[in-house]
Amino acid sequence: MTNGSTTQIIENLAAEIGDKVYIDIAGWHLYLSDAKLHLTLAEKFYPILIEEVPSEGQVVEILQNIPVKLGAGRQEVSLINLLPMSCQSELIEVLAEFRADL
Repeated sequence: MTNGSTTQIIENLAAEIGDKVYIDIAGWHLYLSDAKLHLTLAEKFYPILIEEVPSEGQVVEILQNIPVKLGAGRQEVSLINLLPMSCQSELIEVLAEFRADL
């Protein structure tokens, strides 16, 4: 994956995240690509991935700092509060695999 522009690499990472990680709202699974959050995450993680696989602490911090608007903006919730633990683990795995391919 060393060939290609930064934009393409980020888009590839976003696609991986968007297809494998979802938020859970009242038992409904909304994948991050459908929620339009995958690119935001990819852009946040890419600078870290250049150097290393993000630690769990780094992942949690980034997820805490991404607000998700609910009810047409009437309320905001941190993305971490909408992700099941299994999806947080899946995100860490996606990042590790992606880093290995860089």
